[in-house]
Amino acid sequence: MTEASLPDRLARAITLAGPMPVSQFMAAANAHYYATRDPLGAAGDFTTAPEISQMFGELIGLWCADLWDRAGRPAVAWVELGPGRGTLAADALRAMAKAGLTPPVHFVETSPLLRAAQADRVPDATWHDTVDTLPADTALIVVANEFFDALPIRQLIRRGTGDGGGGWHERLVACQDTLFLPIAGKPVPVELLPEPLRDAPAGSVLEISPASVGVMASLARRIAAQGGALLAVDYGYEGSALAETLQAVRGHAFANPFEAPGDTDLSAHVDFTTLAAAAQAAGAVAWGPVTQRDLLGQLGIDGRASALARHAPDRATAILADRSRLMEDMGTLFKALAVTHRDWPVPAAFGA
Repeated sequence: MTEASLPDRLARAITLAGPMPVSQFMAAANAHYYATRDPLGAAGDFTTAPEISQMFGELIGLWCADLWDRAGRPAVAWVELGPGRGTLAADALRAMAKAGLTPPVHFVETSPLLRAAQADRVPDATWHDTVDTLPADTALIVVANEFFDALPIRQLIRRGTGDGGGGWHERLVACQDTLFLPIAGKPVPVELLPEPLRDAPAGSVLEISPASVGVMASLARRIAAQGGALLAVDYGYEGSALAETLQAVRGHAFANPFEAPGDTDLSAHVDFTTLAAAAQAAGAVAWGPVTQRDLLGQLGIDGRASALARHAPDRATAILADRSRLMEDMGTLFKALAVTHRDWPVPAAFGA
């Protein structure tokens, strides 16, 4: 018997139990999406910074090695969350090795297809389904590039008195004639919202990600107890924001996030302020965020681009174009947040 498609399964679940939260819809859609394809590159749906240029992974690796060196070269395990094809890891590990850092590697990844690609590039890695099974007896250096944006979000919408009762409501996903569409669900107690946002105009949308906070808090507790650091790079914002950022990408173009669940990449902008607060509440120190442009600029991307161009003059134009894409096209939308043990030094690019 052929298994029902994900849209059919979601439609049946909604028919039986009623509309589901956006977070549940997003989690199911992304779990299926990443388990069934390699989404990266020209033939996929999107391209990440490590796939644009080796410079990105190399500079992240040097960031890790520099921090480890100034922390006194302790025993560490290197962790990447959602490692894609393993491209960042391969480039970072090569750069770290030149600086004397050759740690055991741990990947947090659930997709069998992506695990196979990662094994081709980093065959000695250890894989984990969640952060809960990461080593508990050594310091951790954790890298999360475009990881938090794919974790499920809840959406709260402010309704006006003329559209069925005012106040804040959780947005749910309903199904009508095999079409998925967002609707307003039951009211949400206003006490759950930040006070400055409670009287926002009708139609305002607030996104929160308990899943992201949970992962950050868990890792920050580990870092506070075991030592180490975390670097998260993603597109997002600082401060409380009223905006609907849930988006879908397919074939390098935007799509309807409620159409064809499981066949598009769903993501949302990352709330860096909330992630930093979660890390600090767990006993770690949070730094930043800083823009990707400032991070890569202070880590020396211009010098690295020049060196690569000198060694491969036939690719000089392409190398400089890649540098521009990382620094200009992605430079301010993408931001970086660092988290460290209280006794570890200030991470590069995050000082005064």
